[in-house]
Amino acid sequence: MFQPPRPPTVFLLSQGDEVITGQTVDTNAATLSEWLTELGFLVTRRVTVGDVMHDIVAAIAEGLNSADVLICTGGLGPTADDLTAEALGTVLGVPLVLHEPSLEHIQAIFTLIGRRMSDANRKQAMLPQGATPLQNNFGTAPGFSVESPRQGQAPAVGYFLPGVPREMKGMWAEHLKPDLIRRFSLSPGRLITFRCMGAPESQLEEIMRPFQGIDGVTVGFRAMSPEVQVKLRVRPDVTDERLIPLIAQVQAAIGKAVFGVDTGALEDVIVAALIERGETLATAESCTGGRLSAAITSVAGASAAFMEGACVYANEAKMRTCDVDAGALAQYGAVSEIVARQLAEGIRERAGTTYGLSTTGVAGPGGGTPEKPVGTVHVALATPQGTFHRQLRLGGDRDRITRYAAASALDLLRRHLQGVLGEDKV
Repeated sequence: MFQPPRPPTVFLLSQGDEVITGQTVDTNAATLSEWLTELGFLVTRRVTVGDVMHDIVAAIAEGLNSADVLICTGGLGPTADDLTAEALGTVLGVPLVLHEPSLEHIQAIFTLIGRRMSDANRKQAMLPQGATPLQNNFGTAPGFSVESPRQGQAPAVGYFLPGVPREMKGMWAEHLKPDLIRRFSLSPGRLITFRCMGAPESQLEEIMRPFQGIDGVTVGFRAMSPEVQVKLRVRPDVTDERLIPLIAQVQAAIGKAVFGVDTGALEDVIVAALIERGETLATAESCTGGRLSAAITSVAGASAAFMEGACVYANEAKMRTCDVDAGALAQYGAVSEIVARQLAEGIRERAGTTYGLSTTGVAGPGGGTPEKPVGTVHVALATPQGTFHRQLRLGGDRDRITRYAAASALDLLRRHLQGVLGEDKV
């Protein structure tokens, strides 16, 4: 049987008082862990320290001594509590030296935005002697990398990146990922991601049981609330002749819950489908308060398909904007199937679009009744073929209810666009 070699190991270090006290959520470590695992690395430690010099020194030393790769985020700013470069210099026994190209890059950024560079920003161009600078095209703080000798082993490599997630992600793509692949001659295999809506993780796990134990393929799950991802990690020696039929089998087994395989988010899939079909969308939202239109317009190029979004919170706005019938509101209330349908049909008529999508519900924490408890939501989709409706009973706080309501409305549209809505028509 194939025995893969030991994967290279990684020690992740996050630093900053704001991280260790919980004021800032450390998304960098989670993101890096996922990316590194996909490349074939084994993340062995994730450590967080505050802005304390001896703690940072100890963590850097441990990382360089215990793993093949150390990746450190944070502590590269211009203030007195940004201590990464100095701490690394202490570990390596080298001074900090001014890196003129980095200083010029920082000065150029300030010139571009029309501001004077503070003397404190010079600190960001002070790098440990012998370090390789990593230009930051997403902010002022340059990163850097070093090699650290280890007795009886290949040198460890350390990468030091800004803590701002946008900057970290950009520098990963430009510097770390290609350098890691080169250094470790990686053949990471392939990762196939089935993106799913409308099926809980427990159900998907049951569906995927027959696929567990296939040689060369590992099945994993990632719950992203409300999306769930099913991941196939495929060993490099698995051929396309084996993989392509397997992908088709998995997609067929999961069924209509799959909205994409190795695609973008749900809104990306919807916008792409609308543009491809030459169709348009307008939204009328009550309980979701703009989440639908925000999701759609987060996609570059959405203006080709998204025409209008109305936040019709009050009943008067529902009547004025979407021609909702006052009698329906009086008899059934704003949170009802008939009002959801009229909202979708009304915004479609008003905007002259192919589709109208609506939400109305009780987001809480107050406002619920025995007949319509908190979490009662109606979503509707008006189409040239008729209007489709779903009633939802959602749990959780206000944010969760509105987030799930918006996602469910978008999934209603997605299923129509992909031709799997059929039985949902009432």
